Amino acid sequence: MICNGNKLRILVKNPTLLPDSSIFLLVSWLSIGLLMGSCGSFPKESAEAQQDRRAVSGQADSTTPVDVAIARQDDLQQPLELTATTQPFRTVSLRSQIQGQLLALNVDVGDVLTKNQIVGQIDDALLRTALNQAEAELAALKSEVARANAQVSNARVEVERTRLEVAQAVADAERQDKLLKEGAIAQQAAEQARTNARTATQAFRAAQEQVRTEQEAVAAAKGRLTAQQALVAEAKERRSYAKLVSPIAGAVLEKVTEPGNLLQPGNEVLRIGDFSRVKVIVQVSELELANIQVGQTVQVRLDAFPKDKYVGTVTRISPAADNTARLVPVEVVIPNNGTKIGSGLLARVSFIEKQQQQVVVPLTAIQTAGRNQQNRNPNSKPKTDQGKVFVVKREQGKTTVASRTVKLGETNDGKVEIISGLQPNEEYVVRSGKPLKEGDAVRLSILSEKVD
Repeated sequence: MICNGNKLRILVKNPTLLPDSSIFLLVSWLSIGLLMGSCGSFPKESAEAQQDRRAVSGQADSTTPVDVAIARQDDLQQPLELTATTQPFRTVSLRSQIQGQLLALNVDVGDVLTKNQIVGQIDDALLRTALNQAEAELAALKSEVARANAQVSNARVEVERTRLEVAQAVADAERQDKLLKEGAIAQQAAEQARTNARTATQAFRAAQEQVRTEQEAVAAAKGRLTAQQALVAEAKERRSYAKLVSPIAGAVLEKVTEPGNLLQPGNEVLRIGDFSRVKVIVQVSELELANIQVGQTVQVRLDAFPKDKYVGTVTRISPAADNTARLVPVEVVIPNNGTKIGSGLLARVSFIEKQQQQVVVPLTAIQTAGRNQQNRNPNSKPKTDQGKVFVVKREQGKTTVASRTVKLGETNDGKVEIISGLQPNEEYVVRSGKPLKEGDAVRLSILSEKVD
């Protein structure tokens, strides 16, 4: 190994005090240390490190070493992302509506159900007996109504008969009166005819009253019949409760009881989840609540399906925050086509929609009045909305830089948005060994990005 410009001088005082072998070892170790210190260098060094090294070595070089990067579009601000757990859009409890022993339960946890699907059977022996009794009573009342209608018909026939008798008796009385006036009959015969007419009239009125009485009896019988029909319908409805029917389409989340158990009205049998949609409830800080509103669309990622992206909707914002953590529950509903998403999955909810990306560069690449890369704090925000960057130009085998005015946007985490002035894939100077000027010749450091 030869190092230009460096001379190795080893001075050992009182060599007679050390044996020859020790002197040789000392000289060897000192030589190795000096060689490593003067010739060794790390392969990755910045432009400033290269400039400092060349200044120390005294070598003259007209080019300035620079760190170069390629302009790329990126999201400057990270969206608010919260985690939650998926759950069914709604959960329904299937409960017994009658008392009885559970005879059968034909489903298990995880089974998919359709609406109105029969899933179990409760003993209905007592209900069947009650229904038979109600139907028998209904048949008796129907017969009673039929008899009452027959009585009304008979009463109407009697009314018609007495009406004819009244007409005949009135006609006879009129004829007898005429004969009496002519002197053809005795007074007694005429009076008898008038009496017969009055008697027939009274019989006619009695027959009409009987019709009204029979009609009232029919109405009462029909009322009892209607009430009994309602009792029969109720008995049938109660007996139908012996069949356990799924109230919604969904999946069985939990079996609460087993066949053989005695059920009381209101006892839970199954818990069913509606997975046509799923929802997550995220806890949002009160500081972020102003940026969230009902109806807002959000991005949702599921660790179970990393390749899929889902769009959810904020459906409810709780009016009450946690008193300790100051977190507000926010409900987000996600479409679940094909019921692919189940319950209990980890969901990552992002409340900021992906916006149009801008070119983003480090703040160290921006030069403003009185400030440059040499003295800039990487996290300091420019005090103006404009600045300058140096872009790399390659012409006729020579690499130079050109000053470019850029419009600045938002800053975050030591980076700034470039609204205009710098296009994607352009090369720009991130850091230089010394202040740059328009047209300065530069050379790229080993930390520089290479154009694909």
